[in-house]
Amino acid sequence: MRIVKTISEIREIIKEWRKEGNTIGLVPTMGYLHAGHGSLIETSVKNNNKTVVSVFVNPTQFGPNEDLEKYPRDIKRDSELVSSLGGDIIFNPEPDEMYNKNNKTIIKVEGLSEKLCGITRPVHFAGVCQVVSKLFNIVTPDNSYFGLKDFQQYVIIKKMVEDLNFPVKINPVEIVREESGLALSSRNVYLTDDERKSALSLNQSLKKASLLIKNGENNADVIINEIRKIITSVPYTIIDYIKIVDPETLEDIKTVNNKYAVLLAVYVGNTRLIDNFSELS
Repeated sequence: MRIVKTISEIREIIKEWRKEGNTIGLVPTMGYLHAGHGSLIETSVKNNNKTVVSVFVNPTQFGPNEDLEKYPRDIKRDSELVSSLGGDIIFNPEPDEMYNKNNKTIIKVEGLSEKLCGITRPVHFAGVCQVVSKLFNIVTPDNSYFGLKDFQQYVIIKKMVEDLNFPVKINPVEIVREESGLALSSRNVYLTDDERKSALSLNQSLKKASLLIKNGENNADVIINEIRKIITSVPYTIIDYIKIVDPETLEDIKTVNNKYAVLLAVYVGNTRLIDNFSELS
């Protein structure tokens, strides 16, 4: 598996690929890849001639008391997975390669970044937009792939691309779950066995909410209360938020109609997990 560390080298490779007429897919990740990332990579490989997987633990999207230093890293394991799925290159720069010391530019998507996860993680989405915009400029992909588990991130990136006229198509990919129903996340490795059992309440509560909606319940408060009951019935859980929102504006909705997203963030022990389901049509 070819691992590229510098911007200049990846640009030279892209230049050659473009000369050959290749389409290019980009899968931006922070590494410690799992089957959820695998689904993104497989989708890119299927729909593009070449696929770049970025593996970069981006320091600008972590707040001062978050898990930047302990965020799991294993480039050997990552390269084996990317290779097995048919990816072409891993772009794995160091922070000094991506950010000069005098970096002053921030990209903020107003109205979308400040709510939901942005309340408890105020610098997070500015950092995400910064690194993703840089990756788009460096790799110049035709397509980029984002998992719907990070629903707010997907909405923000889609809006940033629209507003700044990036010539890239943003492709959402469905959540991948363990057999137990727990949404795959690199942070799941932090969970103890008992916490992992409690974490199953997230998906269980969303299944209950989905059933309520299918059976005709459209009062958002009623649905949210049912979700809350299930999550608070198990130990180790502290709810950050439970919201039902418009999937484009992320504004709260009181009545569930044909377009909605049910989003939640919950601390299980010391680990913050997110999960959701949505109806976008």
